[in-house]
Order: sequence, then C-alpha cells, then structure tokens
Amino acid sequence: MFLRRLSLLLVPTCAAWLGCGEAEAPAGEVNPPDVLWTDPREGTASVADGDLLPGCGEPDAGTGEVDAGTPDTSVLVTADSRFHTSTGVTVVPQDLSTRDLEILIPNPDGVGFERRSGTPVAGGMRFDDIPEGEFFVRSNHLHYLTRERRFDLGVNRVGRHDAVASSVSYSPAMANLTGMDPWQEYESISAPGSALQVVSGDVDLAASLDFSLTPPVGSTSYYDPEASLTGFTGYPLPVLDPAKGDRVYVNQLNAVPSGTLPSGGPMGYTTVTSSQHLPAFAFTPDGTTAMPLFAALQPTAQNAFSMEWRLSEFTRWRADANPTSTLSSSWFQVLPVPHGLQDGWVGYQGELLNLNLPRGETGVITRRLSFGNPYPASWGVLGLASYSFRSATPVVVGSRNHYPNGTISVIDRLDNLIAGPIQPRISPPQALRIDGVDAYEPRSVGSTQPVVSWQQPVLGTPRSYMVVLIKLTDSFETSLPKRFYVPGNRNHLRLPANALEPGSTYYLRVRADGSPDFEPWRAPYVSSERLPLYSADTFSAAFTTP
Repeated sequence: MFLRRLSLLLVPTCAAWLGCGEAEAPAGEVNPPDVLWTDPREGTASVADGDLLPGCGEPDAGTGEVDAGTPDTSVLVTADSRFHTSTGVTVVPQDLSTRDLEILIPNPDGVGFERRSGTPVAGGMRFDDIPEGEFFVRSNHLHYLTRERRFDLGVNRVGRHDAVASSVSYSPAMANLTGMDPWQEYESISAPGSALQVVSGDVDLAASLDFSLTPPVGSTSYYDPEASLTGFTGYPLPVLDPAKGDRVYVNQLNAVPSGTLPSGGPMGYTTVTSSQHLPAFAFTPDGTTAMPLFAALQPTAQNAFSMEWRLSEFTRWRADANPTSTLSSSWFQVLPVPHGLQDGWVGYQGELLNLNLPRGETGVITRRLSFGNPYPASWGVLGLASYSFRSATPVVVGSRNHYPNGTISVIDRLDNLIAGPIQPRISPPQALRIDGVDAYEPRSVGSTQPVVSWQQPVLGTPRSYMVVLIKLTDSFETSLPKRFYVPGNRNHLRLPANALEPGSTYYLRVRADGSPDFEPWRAPYVSSERLPLYSADTFSAAFTTP
C-alpha cells in the first residue's frame, strides 16, 4: 500500500496553495516501483531557495537598491537516488533524459492542459517558459499538482550505491537449513504456518524463500536443491559481492497462537523465531543458477509489547469509504527499517510480525504480543495498522471478477503507535461525485474528461488528496493505476485528456492523506516515507466511458 513521510514545515497561513493573502484558494503513488506487499512504497528534501514557499514573503534584502533581475520562468525537476547503508547515505543523481516526464499547464478556461516537454541539463530536466500558477508534473502514471520551481523526484534506496542489479526478480535456490523451529503447515488465517525470508540491508535484497515440496510438519531441518527465491522490493535481485561484505539473513517466521478474537474465533500471528546472518558470499542472479543458502538457524530473542487495537474505530467509517461496501481485511505488522528511522520508512525488507484477521472482524483487541528481531540495534522498527473495505458484489469484466476497495491506515514508529489506542487519525473523504453525480452508484460517464469532486473528511485534516484511476480489464496483466496528487484545500479535479480510455470500465479512489510531513508538491517520494503516515480512502462504484 503502501507501501508507504521533517525538516520543512508549511506555515498554514502562508502555504503556496492558498496564495498568501487571497480570500480563497485558486481553482483547480517506484515509487520507485509500486510495491505490492500486502495489497498495495524514500529522506529529507532540500530546497535551494530556502524554506519559504513562493509568494510567502522574502528574506531581508538589506539596505540600498535591489536589482530585481529577470524572473526565472523555468522549472527544474531533479531526481537523486539516496542509498542508505550502515555507514551513511550516498547520493547518486539519476539520468532523466529517458524518463516519461512532462509538465501539464491548465488552460485558462479550466478545460484541458497545455503539455510541455523538458530539456535534459546537468542535474535534471529543465522546463522553460512555465507561467506562474499551478501545473502538473507528470512522471509516467503519476501526476503532482505544484507551483514549485524546483521539484524533487528523488528516492531512497537500501544498500550500497555501487551494487550491481541483475535483470531478474526470481532465482532458483539450493536451501539446506538446520536448527529450524518445528515446521508448521498452513491451516487458516489464524494459524498461518511457517514461512522463510531472505533479507540483506547491505544491498537491496528482500525475498521469500519457498521450498519445492512442503517439509513434513515438525521438521527442524530440510534440504531442497530446487527451492526458489522471489524478490518483493520491486527492484531486481542484486549481485552479491563478498569483497564488499554483502551478507544476507535467512529468517524463519512461525505462527504463535494469541487467544481469541472479539468474534470468538482463534487469533494467531507469525513472527521471526529463528535466523542466521550468513557469511559474505558471491552470487549473480541469472534466473538459472541456484543461490546457495546453507544456514544453521538460531533462536531469535523475542521483544514483548502491549497494544490496544480499536478495530471498531476503523469499521465505523465503512459508509464513508463507500455506502454499499462491506468490511474486508485488517492487518497489523511490525516491520524492520534498515539503518534507522532518521529518514522514515526506507525500504521494504519483510516483516518481524504479521497479524492478519478474518474478513469483517471488528471490536477491540487488547493483547500482549512479541516479535523476533535479528537485526542490529541501528535498524529501526515501525508498526502498521490497516483496515480495508470492498464492494459487496464483484464487477464482472469478461471472465474476471473485480472488487473495488479502499483502506484506512496508520503507520508510525512502533513505540509511538502503541503508546495509546491504535485508531485512525483521518477518515475517508465524503460525497464522492463524477460530474456532480453520485459516484457510489454504477453509471456511464458522459466524457473521458469528467470532474471528480468530494467533500473533506469528518475526522482529521488532509494535507493532500490522491485521486487514483483503476482500469478494470479481462486481462491478468498488471495495469498501473493513474494517480493525481492535489493539495488538501482542494475538493475537485478535472481529469486531463487521455486519463480515461474510451469504451473502458474503471473505478476511482480518493485518498485523504493527513501525514504531517508528506509534500507531494515538492518531494513526493522522499516525503511520503516520513513518519507518521495517516490516510483513508473513499472509492466509487464501477463506471464506464463512452
């Protein structure tokens, strides 16, 4: 979802979106790759011109005459990869010359956009003769509404900057594991059984390790020359170089029973129970050669904590998510953050604890849990709690069933998250409409450039909204949703031409984001990882285009 936000705070009365002194606001998601870890994310932004936003006052110019000079009408888009290791952060500029990147300037009549291409320059991509006011920076399927003259598409990465990426995200593996906790078989969501993960931190490697045949229940050792490794970071598997000290952890997660659910059924979660940090070795993933994983696992020390998870404070917003929706999945996770939390949630490196609840669970869970953590004390630990809602009936397109859905989530440092009851900090937007008509009812829209509108949430104050267009198809090929980020004082968006394809079926989702340090108008990727993160979705029924 998400995979996934402080050094620069906006002064509320002087935000660029409000125009500084205007009576009303002007009209008008990977990430790095899109990482799918449970359903489906990178830092500190720097601003060359200081902390003041355009039009929000000027620094003291001193005495004497001031030469105003020629106003700069260019926009510079930059993108650095910030590689995080145990020894610090290395910044490497990205080459934007081949990026699908443009600026969309709204036409004066409010309908349509003028498209501008950029010129590659040292440090990024420059767009010339961009008038004052709002415009979209479009990078592939992502659209960011901004006024900024310096826009940062930089991302955070895990591992050393000189690591070599392979061309594959899957690798055969030769697994020979001893010292395992007794192997468990999957029985249900409350008794999920055993799982294995391989994580580095020296390079950007996090993957599931799967056996070709399931070990016998109770096994404490297992050899499988035909195991497999499947990466889940969204990036290809990296080359391991022993000369650079590249090492990996092999972690076993086992299920732990934990009493009963509010509904009366059994509750259980998985956590890391044993692990080994392997010595450095050489390996180049090519999709054919097996990675050697010979590990003698050792018990992992457990860290106990108490929590009060108020599911009912999530489920009470079901009708705002969608009036006809049903309660769906809910999950609580404890996640590691390589090399610390100073830049927020950098990288997705598997889980320390996974608690998934049966569909539709509500009430309150007050429980003492524990998680294993094999990583150094310099690594951070965060907590995530989410609740999703989905349509009660499927949308059938060809032979496929689709369930439009939305989620409420809260993510923070684990200590902060469990310091009080776990509950939403922001609720979904309300009254979603397409061209002024209720969007919660299935319909055909009149054009491929409609106006999407909504009302603000009842709970919390959004700093931004994200409008997501999800195309529903008969194909099982992944189609990336189109995302539009607009400021939190906005309650409508006219879609650009070509955002919707004719003769197609869609649904849309509007996310209210209350994360205090998320700045999609300035540095969307790095700021989206600064903790804490609060968001809530409302979602439409399916609609078709002419």
